[in-house]
Amino acid sequence: MTKYKLLLSLYLFTSFGSATVKVDQDLLEFYKNLHQNPELSLKEDKTASTLAKALEKEGMKVTFPFGGTGVVGIFQNGRGKTVLLRADLDALPLTENTGLPYASKRKALSKSGSEVGVMHACGHDIHMTNLLGTVRNLIKNKNRWKGTLMVIGQPAEEIGKGAENLLSAGLFKKFPKPDYALAFHVDSHLPSGKIAYVSGPAMAAADSVNITFKGKGGHGALPQENIDPIVIASRFVLDLQTLISRERDPVEPSVISVGSIHCGSKHNITPETCNLELTVRSFTKKERTRLLEGIKRKAEANALSSGAPTPLVEVADEGTPSTVNDPALTSQVVTFLEKGVGKEMIVKGTPATVSEDFSHYGEAGVPSVLLFLGSVSEKRLKKLQASGKLPSLHSPFYYPDTEETLATGIEAMTVMVEGLLPAN
Repeated sequence: MTKYKLLLSLYLFTSFGSATVKVDQDLLEFYKNLHQNPELSLKEDKTASTLAKALEKEGMKVTFPFGGTGVVGIFQNGRGKTVLLRADLDALPLTENTGLPYASKRKALSKSGSEVGVMHACGHDIHMTNLLGTVRNLIKNKNRWKGTLMVIGQPAEEIGKGAENLLSAGLFKKFPKPDYALAFHVDSHLPSGKIAYVSGPAMAAADSVNITFKGKGGHGALPQENIDPIVIASRFVLDLQTLISRERDPVEPSVISVGSIHCGSKHNITPETCNLELTVRSFTKKERTRLLEGIKRKAEANALSSGAPTPLVEVADEGTPSTVNDPALTSQVVTFLEKGVGKEMIVKGTPATVSEDFSHYGEAGVPSVLLFLGSVSEKRLKKLQASGKLPSLHSPFYYPDTEETLATGIEAMTVMVEGLLPAN
């Protein structure tokens, strides 16, 4: 047993590679409380308050609220560098269908004012619990490291606004600017007990594009008198595919998906407009620019070919940049993990086309690494794969195997912080 496993023995007993994992009951209750009481983005008041009080109890100096519903905790332990650990707070507008005894039954109002279910279907409840367990472990064993531990409970990750809000509120001006930033994200397809890493671009940039094609409305039986925006939009959707298949460098991954088309109101009416919503994913700034410029070019070309007015093409806000893991820091933490946790637990992953606003901390000049934390027991994972019913994140059926996931995550995060903040 390594020294890192020994230092965890105060509050967890672990048998890696098996289903026999025990974590302190209060951490499990903390997790279940978060899971049962999820809150939507920018409305995480109770979630943030719960985390803030728990961090204060462990001995951290906590600022709450900050940047909206954000939480910032500081623990100074002598001279040394500063490590930032981030956990996200918000849940998704989704009705849980896991059948768990502690499943969420919460409801909330959506942006449109309709009632929706609310669920932690992206593992943010695990992230917060893992953060708390790591803080507890590090403070109880503060003789093992020196420096400053900085933790943040970040709101609104699901809408890509939380990191920006904290930075705009002066996160790195009112508090120490960290030398390193670390985070975990649960992985629904990776066995619990495993941690995956990617050096360099790890998660994609995400942009939302809204397009309004303008036509000339009229009777559907008199097409010669109209300009049909539905035909223009349909042709445009097919034309979009060439941005990926014929104009993209084949070794440069990127995605364009049309998520919605809204046109017309009746069988025999040609509408005045047709509205489309797109998601665009890329890993480099060059590819991101190419895609956004190409979408606008093809939209305008399709309208021009039908003699229609110039369409309105809007990129919503500024989007989320690609999450790029600092190669040097990635190499460091992988070395710490392989020595302190075990080589067999650390695997090389592949970049994901989903996005994460953790990327903003790297953009702000802090060397950063986000790792993927396995969250489904190997036995359950094999069973789900065999049945063809393996749920992804954001699925109403997804849930982590809590104890084994937390045991691995807390130990691994402890190992990384102690490696980056050595006592000598």
